[in-house]
Amino acid sequence: MNKNTICLWYDKDAEEAAHFYARTFPDSSVGSVYRAPGDFPGGKQGDVLTVEFSVCGIPCLGLNGGPEFPQTEAFSFQIATDDQEETDRLWNAIVDNGGQPSACGWCKDKWGLNWQITPRVLTEAIADPDPAAAKRAFDAMMTMHKIDIAAIESARMG
Repeated sequence: MNKNTICLWYDKDAEEAAHFYARTFPDSSVGSVYRAPGDFPGGKQGDVLTVEFSVCGIPCLGLNGGPEFPQTEAFSFQIATDDQEETDRLWNAIVDNGGQPSACGWCKDKWGLNWQITPRVLTEAIADPDPAAAKRAFDAMMTMHKIDIAAIESARMG
């Protein structure tokens, strides 16, 4: 077991979510699945209780804890992308699998977990040493759901 693992609370679909993440994100996998040794509130003996998985190399534990604690935007995975193709593939995988788009590169998967699909170009643009270029890129980002790299670059250049 890792010294530090992110524990993510799911209603009841932690294993399904883990397999989706493993199929979607590079350097991601599903490890051990643990079943409840006895009945528990909201579940019964033999139900999946937890599942070990990783997302882009980050160790996680999915806990099927029930509906009491839904995910919020207070926690998200930020995935740095290298180009528009990768940005589109990851964003579309999440949104097209029952997720929801949000603003500025954020989206939510069907289990309620929040993702920031962030092209490296965007991060570089809003950190531009020229404050006017950074502001133009930032202002362009503020109008977007999925990030359009060409539009960010164009705004940055003026």
